[in-house]
Amino acid sequence: MAFVFDIAAGQQAKAIGKFNQSVQNRNAQIAEQEGEQIEKRLEEFDIPKFEQQFAQLQGETKTKILKSGADLSGSGLRILRRNAEQAEVEKNVMTYDAQIGKARKFEEANFARMQGSLARMQAKQAEIGYYAKAGESLMKQYG
Repeated sequence: MAFVFDIAAGQQAKAIGKFNQSVQNRNAQIAEQEGEQIEKRLEEFDIPKFEQQFAQLQGETKTKILKSGADLSGSGLRILRRNAEQAEVEKNVMTYDAQIGKARKFEEANFARMQGSLARMQAKQAEIGYYAKAGESLMKQYG
C-alpha cells in the first residue's frame, strides 16, 4: 500500500515544482516592471526636474552677472557655458545610472526565471523518484 503514498508524493512534488516556478516567474515580471519604472522615472521626473532646476540656476547666474555690471561676454559667458557643460555631464550620469539600474533589474528577472526552471527540474526529479519508488514497491509486493 506504500506505493499509493509514493504516487501521491510524486504528484505533490510536481505541483510544488509548478508553483515554485510560477512564483519565480512572477518575481521576474516584477523585476522587469521595476526596471521599466527606473527608466520611466528618469524620463518623466528626474530629467525634467533637473532641467527646471538648471534653468533656474542659469537665470540666477545671469541675473547676478548683469547686476554686477558685467555684460554677458567674457567671464560671464564662460560661467554660463561651464554650467551648461556640467548640466549635460550630470544628465549623462543620471541616464547612465538609470540604465545600470534597469539592467540590474533585468538580470534579476533572468535569474528568477532560472531559479524557477531549476525548481521545476528538481521537482521533476523528485516526482520521478517517487514514481520509481512506487514501482519498486509494487514489484516487491506483487512480483
